[in-house]
Amino acid sequence: MSANDNPAGATPALMIQGTGSDVGKSILVAGLARAYVRRGLRVRPFKPQNMSNNAAVTADGGEIGRAQALQARAARVAPSRHMNPVLLKPQTDVGAQVVVQGRVQGNATARDYHALKPTLLPKALESFALMAAEADLMLVEGAGSAVEINLRDADIANMGFAVAADLPVLLAGDIDRGGVIAQIVGAHALLPPEERARVKGFLINKFRGDPSLFLPAMDLMAERTGWPALGLIPFWTGAHRLPAEDAMALGGRRAGAGPFHVAVPRLARIANFDDLDPLALEEGVRLTIVPPGQALPGDADLVVIPGSKATLADLAFLRQQGWDIDIQAHWRRGGRVIGLCGGYQMLGQWVRDPLGLEGPPGEAPGLGLLAVETVLEGEKTLRAAQGTERASGQGVSGYEMHMGKTTGPDCARAMLDLESGQDGAVSADGRVMGTYLHGLFGSDRYRRALLGFGGLAYEATVEAALDELAQHLERHLDLDRLLRIAKGMK
Repeated sequence: MSANDNPAGATPALMIQGTGSDVGKSILVAGLARAYVRRGLRVRPFKPQNMSNNAAVTADGGEIGRAQALQARAARVAPSRHMNPVLLKPQTDVGAQVVVQGRVQGNATARDYHALKPTLLPKALESFALMAAEADLMLVEGAGSAVEINLRDADIANMGFAVAADLPVLLAGDIDRGGVIAQIVGAHALLPPEERARVKGFLINKFRGDPSLFLPAMDLMAERTGWPALGLIPFWTGAHRLPAEDAMALGGRRAGAGPFHVAVPRLARIANFDDLDPLALEEGVRLTIVPPGQALPGDADLVVIPGSKATLADLAFLRQQGWDIDIQAHWRRGGRVIGLCGGYQMLGQWVRDPLGLEGPPGEAPGLGLLAVETVLEGEKTLRAAQGTERASGQGVSGYEMHMGKTTGPDCARAMLDLESGQDGAVSADGRVMGTYLHGLFGSDRYRRALLGFGGLAYEATVEAALDELAQHLERHLDLDRLLRIAKGMK
């Protein structure tokens, strides 16, 4: 079967690969998903392999990359563990936790994982088939660059998966970072002929300025590659209203300029940082993500310690930056501190990892602001959750995604009453709080009670942004042509 044919009865599918990381693949898939759903199609997003510490709990009790959960929302379906069958969650510079079809399989170094990948391709294909069986259109996202030739022999993320699943490919480049002409033409030069044939055209994303000045370059790239130019997409300014997947996006997130100052130390292994998005979008809040090497601002009203994929390692990192001293000083000045998941664990008196679940076995004293201690052991907790925040009496909802158990006297003053039981802890003075609930700040009434003001309707904001994104892509792409490509038509 050629790369131009759609097997009889096969679900139409498009795979969007990129010339590199952060070229906008996740946003493109989300926008296309919403656009085609608005046309009445059943759409399912899919990413065979993802690497991210920003994860989401699925309706079927697993975990996937946050981007695929957003894409599921764009498609107006519940997220499934089969939408992202292989998820890598970095714990060290050379190793990651490996999650397969929503379940933790263990830890692997980069070299060990490369050897493991061929055994994971059947799982990815199995998940793809399950999703395709309930869809009119599959939108598949690649990872990183389409031409990482040093990794091609065991690739399951880009062309390796496209070949195995027999998918047509669209290649997306990011003009905002520069060099996009060389990236598109270079990708053509590096791909072998049979993989070049899978590329049905290219998209140029994040364009700023006068498009007429770039149209000759579009023609040049089409001439050099033989791939048609399928779209020049202007920079979309609404991206900050949607959860970002990669921590590299933190540097470009909207910070606000309001009088209420929230400071967040940017941990080396920060996880689930989209917890902060509602604060960033709230008028009246100034959110400062503090990079390594800088002190936490002394005028902060609230310090939030975010989640971490490796609590002990990030606790040591926090101390290396001197942030432990800054947090103590903030508390002594009367400031408030909230710890989320790994950040909650750090606020206690001890963190112990006797089995080496997040790195080498070990233990370390915590920040000592909560009379609790955490032992990392047992099965990973993955579940949606809702309940009430005790101090305000306001409803909260989100999800739990953590390993370990936290106990101690301050747990008697639980922060939350959830359907599954009490969660978190509050200090005797009420100014230090910790919880395992991700998504806490997305609960509008609780957030307003915490801040003392606020008018943001967070969920409605995300929905409106997805609709706006779909309209943006509809204006600049020929969706009928893309659908014909997905169906294997010329």
